[in-house]
This record gives sequence, C-alpha cells and structure tokens, in this order.
Amino acid sequence: MRRVKPDCDRLRVTQKTKNFTCYPDPEHPGWHRWRLNDEAFYNETVLAPLLIRVESEKSARSRIFPKPHHLNASNAIHGALMLGLMDVTLFSTYHMVCNGEAAGASTVDLSAQFIARAHPNSPLDAVVEVLRETGRLCFLRGLLMQDDTLVASYAGTIRKRTGS
Repeated sequence: MRRVKPDCDRLRVTQKTKNFTCYPDPEHPGWHRWRLNDEAFYNETVLAPLLIRVESEKSARSRIFPKPHHLNASNAIHGALMLGLMDVTLFSTYHMVCNGEAAGASTVDLSAQFIARAHPNSPLDAVVEVLRETGRLCFLRGLLMQDDTLVASYAGTIRKRTGS
C-alpha cells in the first residue's frame, strides 16, 4: 500500500489550500478544526464545527457536536446528517492520514448501516480507517460512535483529485 505517513510537524501548523483550512483547535487540545474556506457550503452551514485528530498511521477520528437542526421529529440525530458526516469524514481522513488534497476529489461510493439511534446530548464521532490507497482511489471504512455506543458503520471510496 502506498501511504505517506502523517507528518507530525505538519499536523501542528495551519494548513490552508484554496478550499480548505485545517488548524489546531485552541478550544479542543489535540484536535484540529477542518473547515471549508467558503462558509456558504454544506460543511460549514450544516456540520461545523468539525474537529479531527489522527489516531494512528491508518486512522483518524472526526467529531461534531449535535445541534437542534441535526435532529429529526423523534429527537434523534437525523440519518441524512449522519450520511453527510460519513461522506465528509472520508475526505478529512484522506487529508490527515494520507496527506491528500481533498478539494477536487469525489465520492465514488458510500455504503452505510444504521445500528442505533444517535442522541442530541453527546458528541458524534466518526472513526475512519484507510484500507488501501492506489494511484487514483482511496478505500476507507468507518464507525459512527456516540460515547460507547456504535451508531453506524460505513465504507466508502473516493477518487483522488486529478489535474490541477
């Protein structure tokens, strides 16, 4: 597997591209804030703030804090919000673990299994592992966790950015 080991020095500084900024979050030591530079897009209007930290050479953990607009009529976190979080964390993990450029990459597939309700009173974590990286694709799998409860599992493939 062709993987670039995460550069710890890179993870201590702000990284900014045309589309994304990733920087150490002062309110959450050990975590980075992953954000789109344009606040009008989905990541910022729906999920923000999205935190991420590298857990191992192959995995990262992302976290959001549920808000009232994340809930469904049963006062649980809406499945569509969880699917959106799953999709976004494929890219944030690819960036943090593989040093990949998320802007311009695209989702090839995303398969999800909902296992339990997610409640509004605790952070929702996505623990994502890079399974394999090729020249054009990155294969990942993840778990959505809330405290010690497994909420959902998922697997996805992203196509890396081509060209400039």
